[in-house]
Amino acid sequence: MRSIVNFLGVAVLLLSSVHALHNGVGRLPVLGYNTWNAYQCNIDEDLLLTTANLMKSLGLLDAGYNQLNIDDCYAEKNRSTGGDIVADTVRFKGGMKNLTDQIHALGFKTGIYSDSGWYTCAGYPGSYQNELRDLTTFSDWGFDYLKYDNCAIPYDEITREGIVGRYQRMADAVVKIQQSTKNSPILLSLCEWGWSQVWLYVELSPLRIHRLTFTKLGNAIRSELERDIAPEWNSLANIINFNSFLTQATDFYGRNDLDMLQLGNGNLTFDESKSHFTAWALMKSPLLIGTNLSGITSETLGILKNQEILAINQDPIVGVSISPFRWGINPDWTSNSSFPAQYWSGPTQNGTVFMLLNTLDEPSNLFFNLTESPWIRAGRQYSVRDLWTHTENGTAIRNFTAYDVPAHGVVALLLKDVGDEPDGIYPQCSVWWQCTDKNGTRVGG
Repeated sequence: MRSIVNFLGVAVLLLSSVHALHNGVGRLPVLGYNTWNAYQCNIDEDLLLTTANLMKSLGLLDAGYNQLNIDDCYAEKNRSTGGDIVADTVRFKGGMKNLTDQIHALGFKTGIYSDSGWYTCAGYPGSYQNELRDLTTFSDWGFDYLKYDNCAIPYDEITREGIVGRYQRMADAVVKIQQSTKNSPILLSLCEWGWSQVWLYVELSPLRIHRLTFTKLGNAIRSELERDIAPEWNSLANIINFNSFLTQATDFYGRNDLDMLQLGNGNLTFDESKSHFTAWALMKSPLLIGTNLSGITSETLGILKNQEILAINQDPIVGVSISPFRWGINPDWTSNSSFPAQYWSGPTQNGTVFMLLNTLDEPSNLFFNLTESPWIRAGRQYSVRDLWTHTENGTAIRNFTAYDVPAHGVVALLLKDVGDEPDGIYPQCSVWWQCTDKNGTRVGG
């Protein structure tokens, strides 16, 4: 959330402490709902309860979306005389603990928002120099997730530290809370905005406490060096392009966060919505719905509830993201915010998943040789499962073509090894530079 200030953005979901690694907090991407994209500051307790009930009645809870997060604007503008953050007494008249109790009773976890500066992005009290006090309040209210933003930064002469230091203060508070209370562990989500290239320094910093990329200060990076995600294709393409160079940062307890979903908002076409969801899910981003559920269409709901796509996002065996193996219309490793990489693949517990993305403004055929993907073995044949039509589409040998992929559309495939390719196929290799006879002759096609 930063529409009010139009800053650049990268978010990091953080583990509360080394103990969180042992109890599973943050191991997989979060599935749930966040209030900002749909409502911004127009929130109250009735809206939250209505949203929770809709998530349940629409089958989203059963599909795995079990997190309900309140973004900015829930508080009074001033702290109490004792120094505590106070929930708005009109819009949350029943109190936050009563609200979280009701949401928990419906089967959801709950999240809340604060800021590492003097104020939040919407001008409410921030948590700088009040980290432990505020986190104690949030924990006592029943929240187990904190989104932590980056507005109203104190002067350098006050902080005497950089962005990491301000986030470390809250990370330390999370550890203290977990050690001193019996409340649920807190997952800390940092909106760092990309100012300090967090995907580079967190792994190398002295804060590292786990072999994966993001640990005490990182469980997922919002890898979207732009203003907040918008419900339009150009915004989605820009985020996909930026993330295509950061996929190595994703694994269990450490993943790129591509920002909250915009499905159901704006004028995204059906195919653009499918591409949006496919890219976010297969790159193992957290999936936080951000639309008015009372008006959600059956098409959008069907996209959000695609169990074959969600199963890869929530794969308990393989935590890595898909990555580009060919950029397509651009030379490989080209950064193009309008036309990102088109050919992606990655491992899963059940085979190799492919995402073929038509970034053009007209339908297109998308062809690739199987062994262009590092996850495919040469000399083998593969069954082909379409993850959107939910059909078995025969066997792929050497190559595959997706025909007439709609403008800004996507094809998602799961390929499984079904044995050696048939004898007698000529040429001996599908790609000449991968195939040489013992005498040094290139024998591929």
